[in-house]
Amino acid sequence: MLKVIKDIRIWIFLFFLIRMYGITLPPLDKGHNWRQTTVTMVARNFVETEANIFYPRIDFAGEKTGITGMEFPLLNYLIYLFSMLFGYDHWYGRLINLMISSAGIWYFFLLVRKYFNERMAFNASIILLSSIWFAYSRKIMPDTFSTSLILAGLYYGTNYLDRKSSLSNLLAAFGLLLAGTMSKLPSACLLGIFIPIFFLKDITFKRKISLASMLLLVMVPVIIWYFYWVPFLVEEYGFWHFFMGKGMLEGAGEVVAYWNESLKKFYENALMFIGFGAFLAGFFLAFFQRNKKLLTVFCFTFFPFLLIVFKSGATFALHSYYIIPFVPVMALVSGYALSLIRKRWIVVVILIAIGAEGILNQQHDFRLRESDLPIVDLEQVLDTFSQRSDLILINSGDYPTPLYFAHRKGWIAPNENIVRSAYRDDLVSKGLKYIVILKQAFGTSIEIPEAVVFENENYTIYHLDDR
Repeated sequence: MLKVIKDIRIWIFLFFLIRMYGITLPPLDKGHNWRQTTVTMVARNFVETEANIFYPRIDFAGEKTGITGMEFPLLNYLIYLFSMLFGYDHWYGRLINLMISSAGIWYFFLLVRKYFNERMAFNASIILLSSIWFAYSRKIMPDTFSTSLILAGLYYGTNYLDRKSSLSNLLAAFGLLLAGTMSKLPSACLLGIFIPIFFLKDITFKRKISLASMLLLVMVPVIIWYFYWVPFLVEEYGFWHFFMGKGMLEGAGEVVAYWNESLKKFYENALMFIGFGAFLAGFFLAFFQRNKKLLTVFCFTFFPFLLIVFKSGATFALHSYYIIPFVPVMALVSGYALSLIRKRWIVVVILIAIGAEGILNQQHDFRLRESDLPIVDLEQVLDTFSQRSDLILINSGDYPTPLYFAHRKGWIAPNENIVRSAYRDDLVSKGLKYIVILKQAFGTSIEIPEAVVFENENYTIYHLDDR
């Protein structure tokens, strides 16, 4: 029994089963439902409009095509492929992310075990499972998905260097690192781990050159996609959606201005408080004990990540998922601290405390607010008197979530815009047919001088005649 309990695969599977609870729920999670529905919009448009991965489409571009620049839509396309087999459903994204992110924990364990020891690998993996990873690995978002692909790529890349310089390891590393970096560019900060490896004397020059060439090949399509294709799509199709960051000085100034929120991503969102305490202990112990290997990994990932933080600015401070690529490194340092404790029962108690705090602080993501649920019926209501091709306007501000559930294209806007007749007239000239005024979830009630075609306690729908 003790041998089974110490097998990390058992814990990965157990955490997988726990997160299967509510896996089919609609993407109305309290945290970042808007981010999830932008993923599902693109996936559904692959199914219903055009399955060209190079032309992702969103639904809130009004009368435009919806084609726009964004991160490479690999997760979206996997949802599309699942839909080709089973028919479209949004929750495939949850399941795909959960499967890939669970595999990512396994590769993380293998990496740590290879370069440190099994006890440290086990501790760090449990901490990572309980971290922000716990909730975001079942969201329809590419963050843990991308980081997991990078971790797997790192494993095969290091295998090529220090175990077996086989072509299969090199090709696996290339494919996984390319997929991970394309899916979410900030995850590339973990590639910094390769830098000190190139200075190791026991690795042949030939293998170093081969790996360096592979990494350069990875970066070519990444650079083309993010710095040529994304701006091209925005300019060509006239709709900006994807956040490409800010100038370093401007972003750094915003991080300083939001210093409390920025630091909170590290000491609260990433590992929660007990886990962060273990991280601090591990960092200082590594420094005083001169653990060069651990400090090298930390430095060569932290400083590239810091550039991402400064590039993101206030966006990093205000959105918790930006910390995800660095969380495996924090879990590694925390695992080191626990590995130095000789009495195993103390380690077990700390791991239980970290796990309990992490899971309890994220359990709200497994339940939906009752007030949000009527949004799910919006498509069915609209289908009774309108066509799927009709353009609509919803008073959900910057949140596209209700528009996704309406299963239509159109606009999202705040109440102060919608009450202006000139604003409505302008959109009518572009093809606007219906306005949905949300009264509770995602919006507040207003009245406009248009014809009411449907009303209940959750929303009022207006029809706009051609003018």
